[in-house]
Order: sequence, then C-alpha cells, then structure tokens
Amino acid sequence: MGKTADLTAIQKAIVDTLKQDGKTQKEISERIGCSQSAVSRHLSGKSTLGDLRKQWTESGVETSRATVYRRVQEMGYRCRIPQVKPLLNQKQRQKRLTWATENQHWTVAQWSKVLFSDESKFCMSFGNQGARVWRKTGEREMPKCLKSSVKYPQSVMVWGAMSAAVNAASYQDLAPAHSAKTTGKWFTDHGITVLNWPANSPDLNPIENLWDIVKKKLRDTRPNTLDELKATIEASWASITPQQCHRLIASMPRRIEAVISAKGFLTKY
Repeated sequence: MGKTADLTAIQKAIVDTLKQDGKTQKEISERIGCSQSAVSRHLSGKSTLGDLRKQWTESGVETSRATVYRRVQEMGYRCRIPQVKPLLNQKQRQKRLTWATENQHWTVAQWSKVLFSDESKFCMSFGNQGARVWRKTGEREMPKCLKSSVKYPQSVMVWGAMSAAVNAASYQDLAPAHSAKTTGKWFTDHGITVLNWPANSPDLNPIENLWDIVKKKLRDTRPNTLDELKATIEASWASITPQQCHRLIASMPRRIEAVISAKGFLTKY
C-alpha cells in the first residue's frame, strides 16, 4: 500500500473527486488501491518527515531524517503526531447530525444536570528512560521509548464522571472483565437515567478533555506499583476543580453547533 508521496497526480485527482462525492476514506482507498493513511494525509495537505526526505532525495538532495527535522523547524513549521480519531461511516454521521439537531436548543443550565462519564485505561511501564505513565486510547499512545522494551505494561481501567450539578468529578477503578457491570450498577444505585448518545463521538463528551487534564498531571509521575499508580490517578483527579468541569460542560452548545456545521463529521473537539 502506497504512502502519500507515492500517489500519482491522477490518483490525487481521483481522491479529490471521490471526496467531493461523499465517499469515505476507506471507500476511496479501496477504489484507487492505496492505504487510508495516504488518503488522509493527501486530504489534510500534511506530509511526514519521511515523505519530505523522499521528495528531497528524488530531487537530488541527500539528507538524513534528523536534518530534515531541523530544516523544517528552522522554517517555522512544527512536527506533530496526528490525533487518533474514530472513523465514521455515513450511518454514524447521520445519527450524530440527527442527535445534534434534536439537542441544539439545550441550554448550558440543562447540560449542567447531565452526568458525563467514560472509561479510560492508564498504563505504567518501565522502558529505556525509566518509569512512565500513559493513557491508552490506541496502540499509538505508548511512548516510543517503551515500545522496544515493554510488551504487556501494567494497567488500571478507570471509570470517571463529572457534572456541574454536583460540583465534582468522581471515579472508580474497574477490572476490565467487569467494567460494564460495575458502571451499570453505579448508575442504578444513584438513580441515574442513561441518555441516548451517538456512537464514536468523543468530541461530544467533554470528559475526554478531563482525561487529558489528568494525563498531563501524570506526565512527570513515577509510580513503581499498581497501588501507587491508582493513588497517583486519585490524587490527580481530586485536584480537578469545579470550575474546570463547568467550563467543559459549558462548551456543549458549541460542540453541537460544530457537529451540525460539519454535517455529522468529527469536529475539532
């Protein structure tokens, strides 16, 4: 499967045409015989360091990847690892759009009564640079320094919830095999009705941003055992202020408008 740099001018033109026709990246990649990542990079107008190095080599400039990185930095550009987002099919996009349209008139006060929840896995590994804590939302989340020396990192599954109505955020540790049952029981015990929610929509759940806050707080921690990892997560979670929860929940009307403007596609949130 080819990379973006391997796409011919004709392939790129076909990608653009199929995209305008509403085809998904998977459908486009299957149609022209390339990888989805190649289609994604072409549509976003972004290139990897490897792409740039190959282009320079083909033009007669021999250079290393490190040199390419330095030159890109000197020109004022920044290298970023693309955020992993779920792939939405047409049915999922339509459900997101319908849901957003039905709820576009909800006020911040109404959203403040909603308990936003989600599960997240935090892993602890010992690699070339010592102990690290990282949040696992996909295989690409593991730090590069750990990939070569850690295959099965120790981890803990955490379920968290926040609501402006109770001025707090809460969480519980979960065993993966029982996570759905324990979370469901927590809802029942607290008399909480579960709202209908579109699938594959992390941009509509502000608690995802809360997990990122916890992740940043854990960045420089060095727990040595799972108990220490749990205690560190608990301390980081306890430091979250009601104001932070309020600001995130207050963004719900903007998130919904963004989904409507994007016609169901994923948004910047």
